[in-house]
Amino acid sequence: MAKKLSLMPHNNSIMMQLIAPGTLKTSRLLLEPLVASHAVHIYRELQDERLYQFIPQEPPTSLQLLETRYSALSSRLSPDRQQAWLNWAVSLRGGRYIGTLEATVYANRTAAIAYMIFPSFWRQGYAKEGCLQLLNHLFNDYKVNLVAAEIDTRNVASIELIKSLGFKRVSTKENADFFKGCVSHEYRYECMSSFT
Repeated sequence: MAKKLSLMPHNNSIMMQLIAPGTLKTSRLLLEPLVASHAVHIYRELQDERLYQFIPQEPPTSLQLLETRYSALSSRLSPDRQQAWLNWAVSLRGGRYIGTLEATVYANRTAAIAYMIFPSFWRQGYAKEGCLQLLNHLFNDYKVNLVAAEIDTRNVASIELIKSLGFKRVSTKENADFFKGCVSHEYRYECMSSFT
């Protein structure tokens, strides 16, 4: 079992407990807690426009900005200390970085996940393998009851992935966003802990 780190309440708010960061492992992957030094290893892969087709983001404009962002995320806490912001650099056990995973854990024992696997590693089962380990970590170590994912309705590959992980579609948000010249609608998928 992972070691828990208690944080003092801030302004009489609910205390968020962080699990001491450690590398999560699968048969083929290492999920390393994201730090600034990961930026140099994945910056080039993040320039692929295909990664941003269904999300309102653009590739990082410089390595330095990516390092700064990753440095801030390495605290693993939101600025108000109410949420755990968990981010991992995903690598093959042989050493090559293939993407990132993230989870936001809320004080009410729910979480939201997101994932980005670089295109040259698509359709090889890496996203599913990494997400299964992430879900295990959230349900067993953080004791979350429910994990959610919000996905652009056009992102068929991501929808198929999340369904294969046992998530069920619970709602649709019309006109969720507008980016890259298009209106985006989103599906919300949820997965309940088997322990609840």
